[in-house]
Order: sequence, then structure tokens, then C-alpha cells
Amino acid sequence: MPSPAPADPEDTTVRRDQPLTLAHLRQLVRTEWVRVPGSTLVVMSGDSEGNRYSPFSTYGRGRYAPVYELTGEVYPLESEMAKDKELRELFPQIPSNAVAALVLYPLD
Repeated sequence: MPSPAPADPEDTTVRRDQPLTLAHLRQLVRTEWVRVPGSTLVVMSGDSEGNRYSPFSTYGRGRYAPVYELTGEVYPLESEMAKDKELRELFPQIPSNAVAALVLYPLD
């Protein structure tokens, strides 16, 4: 399976048929969502078809590797692995196609 193409940091065009990068998210916040009240709840869907919804709760940084076309696994950052023996034991091998990711977690 090919790994996701690296995002062009200068391209902030939001496309619904491609993964959203942090640059795209920043662009949305600065333009599309600039007038949305700060008290607006952020809700995440369980999948692209709109099944299951949950409020956005927290985030983490990690490395993402696709397993299937649009789903994959998240692995710890190299810096975390270097500091934590248990993580190295839990994740003895990280796929070579794992890329840096900002991971958003729902409340549920």
C-alpha cells in the first residue's frame, strides 16, 4: 500500500476527498470559521458516513501508518519511544510509512 503523499505546506486548499492537514485546519479556522462563536462545540463523527457522533475531547501527537485504504494505526513518536522502554516493547517495529500526525480523540 502506498503511503500518503506528503502535504505541500503552501497548499491550503481544502478538498473533501483528501485527508485534512494541520495547514488546512489552520486555514479553515482563519477563514471559514472565523465568525463561528468560540463556545461552539466541536463534534466528531465515527466515520465518513455520519455514524456515531461524539464531542471532540483531546488530542495527541504520534505517527500514523495506513493499514487499509482509509484507516490505519497510530504509533508513538520516536522521542517517546527513546524515553520509554515499555513503549519500545509494545511497539517493537513501527511501519516505515508512518508519518507525523496530530491525532484527535472523541469524548466517548
